[in-house]
Amino acid sequence: MRRFIQIVLLTLVLMTVALISALTSMQLAIHGREVTIPKIVGMTPADAERAGGASGLQIVIERQFYSSDVPEGRIMTQTPAPGTKVRRGWLIRAAQSLGPQRVAIPDLTGTSARAAELNLRHRALTLGSMAQVSLPDSPRDQVVSQSPPANANGVSAPRISLLVSAGSSPESYVMPNLTGQPLGSVTLTLQDAGLRVGKVSVLPPVTAPGAEVAVATSSEASAASMIVTQWPAPGQKITAGDAVNFEVR
Repeated sequence: MRRFIQIVLLTLVLMTVALISALTSMQLAIHGREVTIPKIVGMTPADAERAGGASGLQIVIERQFYSSDVPEGRIMTQTPAPGTKVRRGWLIRAAQSLGPQRVAIPDLTGTSARAAELNLRHRALTLGSMAQVSLPDSPRDQVVSQSPPANANGVSAPRISLLVSAGSSPESYVMPNLTGQPLGSVTLTLQDAGLRVGKVSVLPPVTAPGAEVAVATSSEASAASMIVTQWPAPGQKITAGDAVNFEVR
């Protein structure tokens, strides 16, 4: 019995040693692939790539900003911060200095969006976001505002965002119920509202059960034809210039 217990204890000890050895090897393997992020702020992109490459890291210049403190062409910010522990192959995102602002911000308001874009490109500036707004007093595709404004100083980046007029938006209405009204008067009402009559379909006459079927003398709608159904339906939104379709008898 004592011999059996000794064997069991020895087996447990060997299993514990093997488990500790496996965990230690795994921890060494994981930490063996870790590197420390170097400081690349103040370096040129070429020097930063060499410093990162020596540790198996990648450098990418994501943005460029004006700076009166960091010389032109040098790295001004980085992420992750220096000293951070990461795995080999990690990406360091950096921003590069353009030096002090030397380019005057042009006044782009009143020009077309295309002309504004060409103007920015000529000055080595870039187009940021471009948004549109409906303005009845401004021609379509005209720049009505910009950020930063013209002749601005202390601009952080060579990027200009524009607000462009989309022209005046068409008037909108809530579709009324026109069923039971004569087509002639409805046509005049729609024309006054800036709408138009679309497709008009003539339905066959309704006959009472057992009565003889009436013979239609004409398949064309007249001004006196009564509206039975309509599209869009009552209550739906409709804009100026849209067509309204009817079924009449």
